[in-house]
Amino acid sequence: MSKRTEQIRELLAPVVNDMGYELWGIEYLQGRGAVLRLYIDHEAGITVDDCVAVSHEVSGVLDVEDPIPGEYNLEVSSPGMDRPLFELSQFERYLGEQVQLKLLAPVAGKRKMMATLVAVDGDTLVVMLNGDTLRIPYSQVDRARLEPRFD
Repeated sequence: MSKRTEQIRELLAPVVNDMGYELWGIEYLQGRGAVLRLYIDHEAGITVDDCVAVSHEVSGVLDVEDPIPGEYNLEVSSPGMDRPLFELSQFERYLGEQVQLKLLAPVAGKRKMMATLVAVDGDTLVVMLNGDTLRIPYSQVDRARLEPRFD
């Protein structure tokens, strides 16, 4: 997580939590048409009204604290069925599930893979890929998403 997204998380997590939601993750996409995307979650699910309410609350905080220079669009969303995974603790919730991983450096000759999450061992993800057990340092994970199941 970048220093900026960590700073934004520290600023906004208490606001989102006080509203009864979990701040699942943050993405900040820089450049022309910059976007600050907040993913919120709740055990009962997320509705459009939930996203609107959180957007309204955090907009005020962002306007006052101004942690991002320049213009950007704020998006508030549910993580969805193919939820991005931002922290090791989130991986622990989905042991036994399929995850899509994009790595910074190849592991077993692959930078992109769909594997079964077997365990989280300290700062290492243990996955099963084509019958092989791989140990992937979390620091090598660029992006991760849960693969939705439709059963």
